[in-house]
Amino acid sequence: MPLTNHSLNNISTSPILLSGLTSPQTLAMESSAYTDWAKGAQESSVEAAPYCCAACDGGELHSRGNAMRGRPKARSLSASPALGNSTDYRRTQSLHGPSPVTTFGPKACMLQNPKAVMSESRASTGEVKEAHRALNLLLLVKTHHMKGMKLKQQSTGDGNNNRVWKWHIQDPASQRLTWNKPPKSVLVIKKIRDPSLLQPFKELCIFLTEVKGMIVYVERKVLEDPAIAGDESFVAVKKKFCTFQEDFDDISDQVDFIICLGGDGTLLYASSLFQESVPPVMAFHLGSLGFLTPFNFDTYQSQVTQIIEGNTAIVLRSRLKVKVVKECREKKPSAIQCGADEKGLILTNGESEISRRAMQYQVLNEVVVDRGPSSYLSNVDLFLDGHLITTVQGDGVIVSTPTGSTAYAVAAGASMIHPNVPAIMITPICPHSLSFRPIVVPAGVELKIMLSRDARNTAWVSFDGRKRQEVCHGDSITITTSCFPVPSICFRDPVNDWFESLAQCLHWNVRKKQNYLGSEEEEEF
Repeated sequence: MPLTNHSLNNISTSPILLSGLTSPQTLAMESSAYTDWAKGAQESSVEAAPYCCAACDGGELHSRGNAMRGRPKARSLSASPALGNSTDYRRTQSLHGPSPVTTFGPKACMLQNPKAVMSESRASTGEVKEAHRALNLLLLVKTHHMKGMKLKQQSTGDGNNNRVWKWHIQDPASQRLTWNKPPKSVLVIKKIRDPSLLQPFKELCIFLTEVKGMIVYVERKVLEDPAIAGDESFVAVKKKFCTFQEDFDDISDQVDFIICLGGDGTLLYASSLFQESVPPVMAFHLGSLGFLTPFNFDTYQSQVTQIIEGNTAIVLRSRLKVKVVKECREKKPSAIQCGADEKGLILTNGESEISRRAMQYQVLNEVVVDRGPSSYLSNVDLFLDGHLITTVQGDGVIVSTPTGSTAYAVAAGASMIHPNVPAIMITPICPHSLSFRPIVVPAGVELKIMLSRDARNTAWVSFDGRKRQEVCHGDSITITTSCFPVPSICFRDPVNDWFESLAQCLHWNVRKKQNYLGSEEEEEF
């Protein structure tokens, strides 16, 4: 019986990643465990499950229907209800967390790049043969995890019949964007209530519609700006627009890529519109800070043309998948009509009934839990993979992505992490303990935040500064790394763009240089 996708996804990827960095002997030893597993899998009958990303067990399926513009939705684009089925899927653990998807929107995907980081080890011919046998088995049971890796043999020339085997590992800094089909539609996001962006917005839309022949999607409230609505010269262009409303229209399968005009907030807003695969985002620096917006609008025509032609550098900005479960104690005559956002789980406790309402969010920067308007310290328990690791007593706690490490977290004393690093940062806000320092945990863990039983007051939570809500006793916030990152288009490459933003926006390590000592001054010392 052939191995199914469901059985393949249930294997931990850690041994495979470790084997790529150790010796052939280790690889051969690890293969024995997979041999036993493969025999058992062939004897057992496992029902095939829908294929999902390499790091998921089905929690984030690529199930998209034929969405139509203007179709009303029962859920918000920026917050989707949790699945109401009895099966609670969770992605597998690995060294680096979940593997992000490599398709972005309807037409964009990752370009197969031969550039790689290589590591080598010396081994005998017999060891290399054994390593090849083990590799073939590992490729059988986990083929989709081994993409971008190759095992090669080269003669050492030392006369001892030895070989050199090499792993070729894809370099995350060399990720590039390409198109399966030429892009035809673009979403233009403009900062609201900013008169300085009206002219750039009009120029860009005219260029996209009349020169490039693109279908332009614009949010309806952008066109309600009096300066745009009253411009008679712009009427002909506006008629070509496809408009949508947040929390009402689903455009996830309609947009090929996104252009943001404004500051970092426009990129965060673009992320909130897509709960699964996010189209590539090109962000122009027209705001106040612009840490996440590397492009200058002066040469927008040539830059947009280059993006449409493809083969540009991108950085995959990981997001957090956040599930908020709230307990609602109410006196209800029956368990019906509990709302579209509820899981429908009703528990009777005396005269009151407990209903649990679950919502999911995709967060690009950070999840902030704070004390809200209360004058008391916040008192929340922090769990990691089901184990209580600490209780946060202070103004609150920040759980951020590497992208969010340069936002609220760095102001609270955290380190700055490059977006390519797979990690989650936990930063306390004014903790009532001198020893509570920010920590970085692997991207593969599951965090859970709950209000402590002896907390004097409730807490409040926000997601990228939006959807702020109260957290009461019995509520829980579960945070994991999402399999759907935001593919942000780079001006040069992920490394140079990041350090350029550190220098230009945050003035990182900027100081007056020390004076040079002359020869006479040196002799005095």
